[in-house]
Amino acid sequence: MPRQEVIRKARQDKRAGKSASTQAGEFVKDQIDKIRKGKHGARSTKQAIAIGLSEARRAGVDLPPPRKGSTKKSTRRSAKYAYEVGQGKRTPKRRPKVSRAATNVLKKEPRSTASRSALSKQAKRAASRRTAASRSAAARKASHTKGVKVRSAAAKKAARTRARRRS
Repeated sequence: MPRQEVIRKARQDKRAGKSASTQAGEFVKDQIDKIRKGKHGARSTKQAIAIGLSEARRAGVDLPPPRKGSTKKSTRRSAKYAYEVGQGKRTPKRRPKVSRAATNVLKKEPRSTASRSALSKQAKRAASRRTAASRSAAARKASHTKGVKVRSAAAKKAARTRARRRS
């Protein structure tokens, strides 16, 4: 169950006109933090992200399940159920035994999947699957919803990292 603070941040993102994936990012970040704090682990970085996305769907973020061909059938079905719960089209069946078992399994998984290097590797792998045009369009869209302060801070950071690379 996600914390109320995470749900509040996601709703704030929605009001700011940010995309569903950005709203879901709050839940993914919370999941990464949980792993880093040692509350549980994950088999892979992908799994940690998937748990966060599932929580986002259940919390009502308008993030439809993946299309056919991109993921396996069971994943799509699971995402569909989570999405329907979030949209109020389905009442979740509470299964304490299953929930407890899943938590106990996750507790035995490694914590290194939420390390900086693991997340960096995952991000690079995900980005490499997209076209340059797609990445560029996403960046352009993001700059529209950033707001003046954040955009200014991002520009300053970019300038700093460029200066650091040159030297």
